[in-house]
Amino acid sequence: MNNDLSAPDAARLLGVSLPTLYSYVSRGLLASISNGASRRKRYPQEEVLRLAARKNDAKRGGQTAVAAMHWGLPVLETQISHILDGRLLYRGRDATALAQHATLEMAASLLWDDNAHDYFQQDAPALSQGLANARDAPPLARAMLGMAVLAPADMPHSLQSGPALMRILAAALLQTAPSALPLHRQLAQAWQADANQTELLRAALVLLADHELNTSTFAVRCVASTGASLPAALGAGLAALSGDKHGGSTAARCMLMQALAAPDTGAAIGAYYKTIAPEFAGFGHPLYPLGDPRAAYLLDRLSALSHERPQLRAILAACATASALLDAKPNADLALAAMELAFGWPEGAGMSVFALARSAGWIAHATEQAASAALIRPRARYIGRRQRD
Repeated sequence: MNNDLSAPDAARLLGVSLPTLYSYVSRGLLASISNGASRRKRYPQEEVLRLAARKNDAKRGGQTAVAAMHWGLPVLETQISHILDGRLLYRGRDATALAQHATLEMAASLLWDDNAHDYFQQDAPALSQGLANARDAPPLARAMLGMAVLAPADMPHSLQSGPALMRILAAALLQTAPSALPLHRQLAQAWQADANQTELLRAALVLLADHELNTSTFAVRCVASTGASLPAALGAGLAALSGDKHGGSTAARCMLMQALAAPDTGAAIGAYYKTIAPEFAGFGHPLYPLGDPRAAYLLDRLSALSHERPQLRAILAACATASALLDAKPNADLALAAMELAFGWPEGAGMSVFALARSAGWIAHATEQAASAALIRPRARYIGRRQRD
């Protein structure tokens, strides 16, 4: 059965005049069909109904919401962090200023309740047997398993507190026993980092502790809004972080390795970026048009250490070549990859730093979302096939 509509019928369904209908066609918003026997056009019913749905959705703010879901305006209110004029702020305090002296524990306490309490006085928790048996899995997989083991609501409350979960997460990522040692020192011990590297780890953890409503944090808030446990919400964040379009330090590491191995660094970088978007491998950030301040902070300190480190100088030169070639400044993913390669840390160390750091922000957002008692449940705009008469 032919369900094409006449112009008057299409205009009536859309609630517009005939001239407006014709303008929709000229603007590519609606297709028109000629049957060859008449000059009068017909309009596919499904397209007309779809356009009508979009118009109605726009009246309710739907277009604004769609734009907001893709690097747009905030879709949730928060008191935790925000990005303003190229600066990352934790409850109004500049993250790069905090990175000069704070630890991840201090940043977590700031994010959780504006430093009203010191949460990290408690002893380190015991490692669960299920996690202890996952020795052969990659770090991020061990971390996700650890959160899954702790997710059931009947787990002891002492294992579901923020400090306990961060220490268990560190143990899972590093294949060590949970410890009350400052988290940056746990990383440093596991990777045999010297004093300068330990300071860089401390600063990196603070700089990456939160980043307002990024993909993994939004996933955490969605899960927390259902009433799920805090470990379950953190597991969602880790799962989101595992994707190359979010935890991009793996792709950035690959780019740097190829650049260092090739005689023509520029050609190697150009070839690599034919297969992946620059922002997913270390360059550019939509929220920092003038450059990522986190990367600038870390790369500046790496540069200060490069005098007696030929490998580090080569890595920084490759970063500079890529930045000039792409006309984009490095982001935090590239800084993590540069640190991992320059100091010979285990493969995946950059991702482990990212995951451990961001867990502080995830806990803050999960707690804030749970306190709101609001379920995150957007509506979908259906654009598929409709039932025919």
